Amino acid sequence: MATDIARGHRKSRIRKKVEGTPERPRLSVFRSAKHIYAQVIDDTKGSTLVTVSTLTKTLRADAGEKAKTDAAKIIGTEIAKACKSKGIEKVVFDRNGFLYHGRIKALAEAAREAGLDF
Repeated sequence: MATDIARGHRKSRIRKKVEGTPERPRLSVFRSAKHIYAQVIDDTKGSTLVTVSTLTKTLRADAGEKAKTDAAKIIGTEIAKACKSKGIEKVVFDRNGFLYHGRIKALAEAAREAGLDF
């Protein structure tokens, strides 16, 4: 319970500073015990532009068999590919209150290597 409260405080601190615009939308990451989710959001319209997760039908078999960190790398490259196909080059990274290590770091670095700028 205490970790959820601490994450909530970190999340609110981050969201005060991070906002997605049409030119530079927000890449929000959420991780659960088994899965990882990434979505690109335009906060001015309140709409999700791109979403990819380990539960996406095309990635479920590939990412589900791998270790969680390896699955996060796959999601990072796929979110970058999906953004490129929509014409999104630059994003603002929102780690959603999670610490920047492990799966969150793996996803971010894979997205950067795939060509997403943040």
